[in-house]
Amino acid sequence: MTDSTIDSVLYEERGAIAVVTLNRPQALNSFTREMHQRLRALLDRAEAAPHIRALVLTGAGRGFCAGLDLSELDFTPGPGLLERADPGPVIQEEFNPTTRRLQSLKLPTVVAVNGVAAGAGASIAMACDIAVAAPGASFVQAFSKIGLIPDAGGSWLLVERLGLARAMALAMTGDKLTAEKALEWGLIWQVAEDPLAAAVAIAEKLAVMPTQALVATRHLLLGAGTRSLDEHLNVERDTQSALGKTHDYMEGVTAFLQKRAPQFKGE
Repeated sequence: MTDSTIDSVLYEERGAIAVVTLNRPQALNSFTREMHQRLRALLDRAEAAPHIRALVLTGAGRGFCAGLDLSELDFTPGPGLLERADPGPVIQEEFNPTTRRLQSLKLPTVVAVNGVAAGAGASIAMACDIAVAAPGASFVQAFSKIGLIPDAGGSWLLVERLGLARAMALAMTGDKLTAEKALEWGLIWQVAEDPLAAAVAIAEKLAVMPTQALVATRHLLLGAGTRSLDEHLNVERDTQSALGKTHDYMEGVTAFLQKRAPQFKGE
């Protein structure tokens, strides 16, 4: 089922998988405010659908996402220029909510990076759980070249993914990181000739797994660096206890004991 009424972001269901496509290829899928709002609405739609158990995010055309469409800011000379050209409001009102929504989504997410992911486009890709990239894809921290800093979570996600030395050099130089190097450095999971097909295959695998446990795993891993081991042990304990009350835990253990394949429901 395809919903083609939303032009800037497309939505398609493939069984238990929702495929969401950034769809402004003429602008390398750079974000407008309207595009952010449509994307978040479609994330809500996928999360609310009981039969959807995983989500794939990708881009149309030759690029994944070039970050902010600068036409959203007003650089016309004259009074109020600094206020009109200020990127802070669009970050606060659109980019940050999108990053937060991806991180809070109650579905595992796989991103298929089909081309360049630049600026906040790279941040949006990193906000997904698992990343697959085309051989010709690249990740570019373009901010330093226009006098800004990585945003939409980029400065946090870069350090979390790559470590301080690599994150610092990429952010300061604005140099391009190729897909192969991104794989070698641990920014992405896989390089594939057809990244969308590879991402869907991963999503299909995740879609038959215990969804709540996958999402809880995301939150545990992302929070690990902010806690001591002693604190983290307590969070693990409490999370295990909560998951121990789910259908999928009971089904998983029962299936193991009965030596059969489990039938998880995401409940």
